[in-house]
Amino acid sequence: MTRARPTTRLLAMLLAAVLAACGRPPELVGIDNPQVPAESVAEAREHRLFIMSTRAASEVIGAFYGAGRAPDLGLASVDVTVPPTHVSGHLERPEQLPPDPRSEFAVVDPAIYGSETAFIRAIDRELARRPAGQRQLLLFIHGYNNTTSDAILRLTQFVHDTGFPGVPVLLTWASAARAPRYVYDLNSALVARSKLKDVAGILARTEAGSFDIFAHSMGTLLAMEGFVDAQDAGRLDAGGRIETVMLASPDIDIDLFRSQIGRLPVSFRQKMYLLISHDDGALRVSRAIAGGVPRVGAADAAELENLGVTVIDLSEIDDSSAGSHAKFAGSPEVVQLIGAGLNSAGRFGVATTPGLGELLAEVPIRIFGE
Repeated sequence: MTRARPTTRLLAMLLAAVLAACGRPPELVGIDNPQVPAESVAEAREHRLFIMSTRAASEVIGAFYGAGRAPDLGLASVDVTVPPTHVSGHLERPEQLPPDPRSEFAVVDPAIYGSETAFIRAIDRELARRPAGQRQLLLFIHGYNNTTSDAILRLTQFVHDTGFPGVPVLLTWASAARAPRYVYDLNSALVARSKLKDVAGILARTEAGSFDIFAHSMGTLLAMEGFVDAQDAGRLDAGGRIETVMLASPDIDIDLFRSQIGRLPVSFRQKMYLLISHDDGALRVSRAIAGGVPRVGAADAAELENLGVTVIDLSEIDDSSAGSHAKFAGSPEVVQLIGAGLNSAGRFGVATTPGLGELLAEVPIRIFGE
């Protein structure tokens, strides 16, 4: 039997990804159902998401922000409703418009803020609606091949399923949302790096008591570059309000990551959690594109643990509705695990996080570094 050459295998994988992308669901920001408005579904749960964007605005109906790169940071918010029939770990996204909020997610009431002050005041109003102990922000940075709608929906589902009690903020950068445009996305993530100081400055001016940061896939590269830049400038976690940093399926060259992590203080590394999985198909493709250099999200757990971070190995989780690259949101057990970590004063250790020991006793999740 003739073995396929690596280049042939890579092309086959890319072709499969392209064909899958052809069936991408429609954009739906600001599209309500005139027959069944989202606000009319009393059992639906509503979440307000704040958006910080390095994307250019889009005139395409439902897109809100497109794939182009913007010179200035966009500030916005949307309301997202989760249907009463929602199942944890699933994303009930409409395949055609308008969405039916009784059984599908809907994204309504998009608002654009003309100034940082107005944006900060809006966040503070949301924070004030929470009890004092829940006035926290979750900054979410999406990964490669995402539209604005993709990122909004995934963050909402993640926040809902984890039971995160604070205010979610999405940082969306200019992904082309097309599988063949990996290099464009990579460069867009690096372009967005120059705006991270502004992002941090705006969030620091809110009345949030603490911050959690969650980045996925290529978004972890943007996050790590931001941490390193902030450390070099002497402003990394200057206010001491960062509680947890989670990097899910990091699409980062392992050698680059060693260099990045080595420039961060030990105290900051102790706040970092890496979610990895050896069966991550997307990272196999990006590794091939990168000339065979391993990606952090599929690296050896013990090797990563030696870098001073906590590693959560999800390799044996096989019930993710979102595939192997997004187990953080697609597996009910994993979102429950993350929720237990984000919503308690303890860390992800069995001894310090209430209820986590019982959870881990039943599912094949391994934690290294506690």
